[in-house]
Amino acid sequence: MPRYFFNTHIGEETIRDEEGEDLRDPDQAWEVAKAMIEELLEDEGSHPSLLTASIVVTDADGDVVLEFPFSEALVTHPEVSTTRH
Repeated sequence: MPRYFFNTHIGEETIRDEEGEDLRDPDQAWEVAKAMIEELLEDEGSHPSLLTASIVVTDADGDVVLEFPFSEALVTHPEVSTTRH
């Protein structure tokens, strides 16, 4: 299984994930990043700089796999289409 690292960027500060986590694929890394952000917002949601923060997921080689802005975790996607086709 590939190892993914979840580095948090808040303004000019980067909090590096030195351990990483073994996951099956980038889709699972996206799910983990979203859960991390939701938990952080729940615990520290009143801190205004969190809305401009992001988690940058890298692989073992240091290549960026995905970037997940905290603000994107707040957007809910309706499961039922609002259009009538």
